[in-house]
Amino acid sequence: MIWIIALLILVGALMLVVELVLLPGITLAAIGALACYGGAGWLAYKHFGVTGLLIVVAIVIVLSVIATWISLRAKTWQRFALRDNIESKSGEAPQREIRVGERGIALGRLAPMGMVQIAGRTYEAKTTGSFVDQQTEVEVVGFENFNVIVKPVK
Repeated sequence: MIWIIALLILVGALMLVVELVLLPGITLAAIGALACYGGAGWLAYKHFGVTGLLIVVAIVIVLSVIATWISLRAKTWQRFALRDNIESKSGEAPQREIRVGERGIALGRLAPMGMVQIAGRTYEAKTTGSFVDQQTEVEVVGFENFNVIVKPVK
């Protein structure tokens, strides 16, 4: 009977480590660890009385503290951590040949974004607020990221 109690305690400690390292949060591993610990305590109480239960509780507490300490050490986590550095940048805005004040034509309806043709080239454009119908003349008023900001010419 002692070997069954010891096995339950060891399986519970293993599930506790799995819970801490691999499956954080309250999952089946944590519930399984509590069930194993509870089963070991119940068997100890049933066969050895209160003294057996107290011994099992003391062993469970000590073993759980040791397992938690080993699991949460920095070196343990470094084995699972990503070591790659991301050195890329988001795309830079391309150099435009157009300037503020130039005029073009809306190729489609700008509601509020769409395509415009300015100086023979097609750009993605955004209006200053109002919708612009197709084939309406527009004027460049600024730039935002990759978009040209336009307004309809009155």
